[in-house]
Amino acid sequence: MSADPCVPGGEEGVRLRVDGRVLVVTIDRPRVRNAVDGATARALAAAFDRLDADPALGAAVLTGAGGGFSAGMDLRAFAEGDLPFVGQRGFGGFAQSPPRKPVVAAVEGYALAGGLEMALACDLIVAAEDARLGLPEVRRGLVAAGGGLLRLAQRIPYHVAAEIALTGEPVSARRLHEVGLLNRLVAPGRALPVALDLAATIVRGAPLAVNGSKAVLSGAADWGLSDGWSRQQEIADPIIASQDAQEGARAFAERRAPVWTGR
Repeated sequence: MSADPCVPGGEEGVRLRVDGRVLVVTIDRPRVRNAVDGATARALAAAFDRLDADPALGAAVLTGAGGGFSAGMDLRAFAEGDLPFVGQRGFGGFAQSPPRKPVVAAVEGYALAGGLEMALACDLIVAAEDARLGLPEVRRGLVAAGGGLLRLAQRIPYHVAAEIALTGEPVSARRLHEVGLLNRLVAPGRALPVALDLAATIVRGAPLAVNGSKAVLSGAADWGLSDGWSRQQEIADPIIASQDAQEGARAFAERRAPVWTGR
């Protein structure tokens, strides 16, 4: 296990450490409830660039320091013209264009506004039972345009999404688990360990197969059914022809653990 600060010190830090093949990304601004400003967004973008570029890394866990996930955009910084967006990557440096490799969100305390939008940009969400999640933007004269409205509309019943978006009231993690938004509901303080367990399970799969499966899942909502089959085939064909696919079959036949090469 190694530590590697992405942004050195200060309120605008994003801490990184490596746990096996998992990159743990911690938003480290607890004095402002892990709110995201421009520097934090750029640091998150750099962290996920590292995830995708490093073949030794297979997945990431995103969490927050100090007992909370994130309260979203740093409104004081926003009022001064400091925006937490990175080009076409969107809010937090990744909400519009998440990394190619899987990311698990570990939510303690709260995930509000852009904080929830970042959690929704992850592939799996683990949340503590006492966590509160919501989109309070309407109470600040804003719109949850960092993916919150778009993703909630796809993933939970319309009327539940409408209540969250139109009232601005936070919702309990338990309620969101009931409607299928969360993968795991855990005791307070257990979100990160459980998220790490899920990520460790993910990285046991063949890298090409895992990333290809994510690509199909992520793209499916934008593809029609007929187009989806051809797009899926474009992704699946090179994976099926890969060395890892042959290794998986051999390992099964020989009753041993596979050794993946990512080729």
